[in-house]
Amino acid sequence: MKILYIDIDALRPDHLGCYGYHRNTSPNIDSIAERGTRFTNYYASDVPCAPSRTAMFSSQYGIHNGVVNHGGLQADKRPVGQGRPFNFHHTEHQAWVDVFRSKKHHTAIISPFPDRHGAWHVLQGFLEVQDTGKHAAETADDVSKEALRWIKDRGTEKNDWFLYLNFWDPHTPYRTPEEFGNPFEHDPAPEWLTDEMITEHGESYGPYSARDIPRVKQWGDLPDEIKSREDFKKWVDGYDTAIRYVDDHVGKIIETLEEQGILEETIIILSSDHGENQGELNVYGDHQTADHITCRIPCIIAGPGVQEGHVDEDFHYQIDLGPTLVELLGEKRRRKWDGVSFLPSLTEGKSAGRPYLVVSQCAWSCQRGVRFDNWMFIRTYHDGLKEFPEYMLFDIENDPHETTNLAEEKPEVTGKGLYLLDQWYARQMEVSDLPVDPMWNVIHEGGPFHTRDDMTLESYLKKLRKENRLAAADRLEQRYKQKEVK
Repeated sequence: MKILYIDIDALRPDHLGCYGYHRNTSPNIDSIAERGTRFTNYYASDVPCAPSRTAMFSSQYGIHNGVVNHGGLQADKRPVGQGRPFNFHHTEHQAWVDVFRSKKHHTAIISPFPDRHGAWHVLQGFLEVQDTGKHAAETADDVSKEALRWIKDRGTEKNDWFLYLNFWDPHTPYRTPEEFGNPFEHDPAPEWLTDEMITEHGESYGPYSARDIPRVKQWGDLPDEIKSREDFKKWVDGYDTAIRYVDDHVGKIIETLEEQGILEETIIILSSDHGENQGELNVYGDHQTADHITCRIPCIIAGPGVQEGHVDEDFHYQIDLGPTLVELLGEKRRRKWDGVSFLPSLTEGKSAGRPYLVVSQCAWSCQRGVRFDNWMFIRTYHDGLKEFPEYMLFDIENDPHETTNLAEEKPEVTGKGLYLLDQWYARQMEVSDLPVDPMWNVIHEGGPFHTRDDMTLESYLKKLRKENRLAAADRLEQRYKQKEVK
């Protein structure tokens, strides 16, 4: 069995043609979806980057593996403790990539991620490791060059293989080569964000909010602030152009597989570590929340044995992928894995989803979200220097961009969200090896890494006042004083 996993950082599904986007961002990705299965409610259990990939490779929630933050104690995996074996091969702690290695697959990874985040634990099971060397400042050209070389050198070998590729272009700063141009210069931006909303966002505050976009200009005419629909279009053009640039390189990889005569025998998986808010909840070009936009990710799988043209609308996590592939290999999931296989959907088109999902964020804010029915309920434990209420509730079917908080208007639905969250939490702590939820360690350390090290309360208040945003500064300061009293 040959498996190619393409991980495109910060890729939200609703900016892909096969997920209904109005711009032609992804013709090559769309072609994979046409001959495979596309998942519409596929979510990262933990976000952003390091928590998501740790969860995916370990098939464990962050509440169990310990990685929920980008710094501090909870940026490292929890030690197994006294029961740690000599190694993890053929044990309940075995990573699913290591299962492939044990079944004589050549396992390889081409990615700067382990070095960028100090996340060496994700390498368990990989025989071949190649760091593209730019700490995620790579462009798709850097990655695809190595991928094409690998496929030509090793892809046609008789041995089975698993190759993981990691593209970063849709992650800020947008850095598509200038010569690529702007394919969307004449295409309108998404219509949901109005000038009135942009004005409201500008009066608020928070990292990556409308007036707090980092001053990075590596592509085109990107704005420093979002003050109008015109600014929004320029900003989204940067994101969408990055997607189209990666898509071109995905096309080159598919073409090379075909030239080598192995396309029809290769399972291709295309996904991401997290989505990317582009105005939702007043976050532009980042991934700071446990909401529908940050946590929902694309999942497209095509290849031998996979249902063609199938759309799976059930709820799944990215941690479910490993058990699915392991079952496809004829192996059983390991006892310590939280993921469950959705192989019946992949090969037979049968329902194999979960009744609801709980997603977590602890690197920019501390939140947990519950995705059930057509709802996304979010509870905020630490707001990460933003004006988030404790409870948020959104009707995802009718309000996918989360513009109207219905938490107070729909108390019975809010109550159900709280109940499901409580049930999930009780179950996870019941089976956990340690008695402490890592989220509480993050809060004890002073909060999410990016709002206690990258930008502190004091430094942000100083910035707001320097920019004469006095009302916003006063609200933020008062908000944290009230927390100290509590």
